[in-house]
Amino acid sequence: MSYSNYITAALFGLALAGPVLVAPAQGQTLQVLQGTPSEALNVPMNRAVVIESDVPFAELSIANPGIADISSLSDRTIYVLGKAPGRTTLTILGGDGRLITNVDVHVTPDIAEFKERLEQILPGEPIEVRTANDGIVLSGTVSSIAKLDRALELASRYAPDRVSNLMSVGGTQQVMLRVRFAEMQRSVSKSLSSSLAVQGSLLNNNLGLSGGTNAANSTAGITNTLGGGLSSSPDANGAMVFGFNAGGLEVGILLEALEARGVVRTLAEPNLTALSGQEATFLAGGEYPVPVAQDSGSITIEYKPFGVELSFIPRVVDGDLINLELKASVSSIDPTNGFTQGGFTIDAFKRRETSTTVEMRDGESFAIAGLLSDDFTDLTGQVPWLGDIPVLGSLFRSAEFARKQTELVIIVTPHLVTPTRGEALALPTDRVRPPSEAELFLYGRVAGSTAPTTGGAGEVARQDFSGSYGYVLD
Repeated sequence: MSYSNYITAALFGLALAGPVLVAPAQGQTLQVLQGTPSEALNVPMNRAVVIESDVPFAELSIANPGIADISSLSDRTIYVLGKAPGRTTLTILGGDGRLITNVDVHVTPDIAEFKERLEQILPGEPIEVRTANDGIVLSGTVSSIAKLDRALELASRYAPDRVSNLMSVGGTQQVMLRVRFAEMQRSVSKSLSSSLAVQGSLLNNNLGLSGGTNAANSTAGITNTLGGGLSSSPDANGAMVFGFNAGGLEVGILLEALEARGVVRTLAEPNLTALSGQEATFLAGGEYPVPVAQDSGSITIEYKPFGVELSFIPRVVDGDLINLELKASVSSIDPTNGFTQGGFTIDAFKRRETSTTVEMRDGESFAIAGLLSDDFTDLTGQVPWLGDIPVLGSLFRSAEFARKQTELVIIVTPHLVTPTRGEALALPTDRVRPPSEAELFLYGRVAGSTAPTTGGAGEVARQDFSGSYGYVLD
């Protein structure tokens, strides 16, 4: 086949494949001048560029056909199609077999479409897109982690597993979490009981009688009631004994009454600051030793923490939107529910805890946990049949009533924070100065009277704290 026929066949083949091949990129042409070094040719993947030579060529050669494909449009024009990311060399030879030039062909991912999609999805974000070898490099400063993740996900569609992230996140990325534990416990209990003790003889000492009810249903109880002794129970807030003799018969009546009320208020407010995406933990309390038996028979000690515990992972999602993965608890030692075994006394724990994930904005609050408990107990005990007798039946009957209510709520409030100068922060100890000898021995002062005048402590000291607020310890 002659050279002209070869050119005609090539053009005919390109015309047939026209609907399949990507059209040459506009403006991306390289002119080859004989006797001068050629510039590198950048070809987007799945797109084509055109090379024009100032002298006719006779032969073309590509080092790696898997990276780029070539075809001649004329004896001076070359069509280069990018197939896979990489670098290869295009060799152009003249009619006499001499080398005209070598062209470095760089096939890179097509980032033109990627840039368009990135601008549509994340408008206004200053993200710079570059190619490196067969991958994509992203750089710049984005406004949030969520937008950074979106940019990386989009880039992975165009260059899977070949995306380099050099982007940084601007704005505030440190979160201070304020947690408030508030618990109120109320309890009331009432009880009223009576005991009857009888001892003696009837019918000229021919019939002996001894017995009692409730607290006097034992020999010691009968003796104590007939002897006028009161109950030794600390719960008996009111007790009264009546007794009389009828011949050889002794009768004793013991009345006991109890009414108790109690209120407990628990409040804890731990604050903790952490970087976005990093875990922070907090413990204000202590550790309780617990003996643990080993397989060898020895006893080891494990320590169980108690007090106010807080663990959270903040994530600044977008702007001032914060995602919180939170664990919080308040625990205390409860000796009343402990047990003793093997010479060890182990106390129980009262524990209120929560674990959740919430999302809110800077300064907003969320009640992440709440509990309302109402326990009621009503108990009546009596001697069968005798306790049903009107009026006198109360001597053979006891009644007890108890009610306990508990209310608990846990509220969290996140804040975006930035560091400040240390002079602007005040500590609780900044306003306390050790007293001089004269202040201690002559005036009985346990702290110096001179207040600080500079820094954050000075600002606090200049404020007026007189008034009916604060805490008073008697």
